Amino acid sequence: MVPIVLVLLAAGTLMFMAHRQNSANERHEKEALEQIARHAKSYEDDVRGETRGSYPSQERIRTIAQRNSGTLVSYAPSDQSLTTVVELFATYQDSSFFGTSPSRAYRCYSFRFQKGAEGEPGRTRLPLQQCNPT
Repeated sequence: MVPIVLVLLAAGTLMFMAHRQNSANERHEKEALEQIARHAKSYEDDVRGETRGSYPSQERIRTIAQRNSGTLVSYAPSDQSLTTVVELFATYQDSSFFGTSPSRAYRCYSFRFQKGAEGEPGRTRLPLQQCNPT
């Protein structure tokens, strides 16, 4: 009887620990995704701040993306708009029974900046997408 109780106790302990680790991993990933959203907002504000009569060059946009933990995926200017796709990432700790390891969360954001009637750039953030790491 004692071995069965010990096995059940050990199994229960392992299940409890696994549940706590999964909860912590989900919380850390959620925090990373919130950080990505902050990076996206910062990127958007930085690009808008760089717009003075014309849109920033592709190299300048790439620098802004890198400063906000991102990679420029696409740059498409036209006379009245600029559309960029930026892959942003954040790192977080993923834990298991064997220890912790760094993980990354990735998301792609598409931004369309369009000049309004006053010449000021308006902005439209297109839907958040999951993307494959580059």
